Amino acid sequence: MQVLEGVFRRIPGLRRLLRPEPFTGSKEYWERRYVRGGTSGRGSYGELARYKAEFLNEFVRTHGVHSVIEFGCGDGNQLSLGAYPEYIGLDVSKSAILRCRDRFREDTSKSFFLYDGEAFIDRRPLFRADLALSLDVLFHLIEQAVWESYLRHLFSAAERFVICYSSDSDSPSREAHIRHRAFSGWVAMHFPDWHLVLTVSNPYPMSPDSRAGTFADFHVFARR
Repeated sequence: MQVLEGVFRRIPGLRRLLRPEPFTGSKEYWERRYVRGGTSGRGSYGELARYKAEFLNEFVRTHGVHSVIEFGCGDGNQLSLGAYPEYIGLDVSKSAILRCRDRFREDTSKSFFLYDGEAFIDRRPLFRADLALSLDVLFHLIEQAVWESYLRHLFSAAERFVICYSSDSDSPSREAHIRHRAFSGWVAMHFPDWHLVLTVSNPYPMSPDSRAGTFADFHVFARR
């Protein structure tokens, strides 16, 4: 057994499996993930991605939404299913933004920008849209200050609606890159001009028997 362990430790990929890298921060985690060829995760693919796209496309059509800004566009796979007249995507990962640049190179309705919460000072504001989106992002923001500034930027960028696809509880997580919070209460306290008008439970709840399940639901906010 010791001989085998010695062999494994000399192989970089297997060495990482034997000793997982320490979690150093949300931004670093996602940049490292994309640099290594990873994706935005299973929530942006397959049946979960199709479900989210159907809900969002219908919402955009029904409510006459002309512009969308998304904080956390990821690798763009979820976006590829979207039907938005105008779109701005932001992400903390430069590698993710470059992927989106290449993937949507011929689509002039879409723009992408690197997002840094500490250096995002939009007083005018320049980044505004009818609808601001946060899909599978909130529970991936581990640091409290990062989480709070993200929510402030998200709601400040919205003219009419904010849609968050996320958990909304303080449930514990065993994953280093996941932290659940009851965000709707925080929003009610810090953004009184916005109110939660709709919560839609997803049809694929997390369960031991389903790898495709998720703990995220749709939470729709509107200006009062």
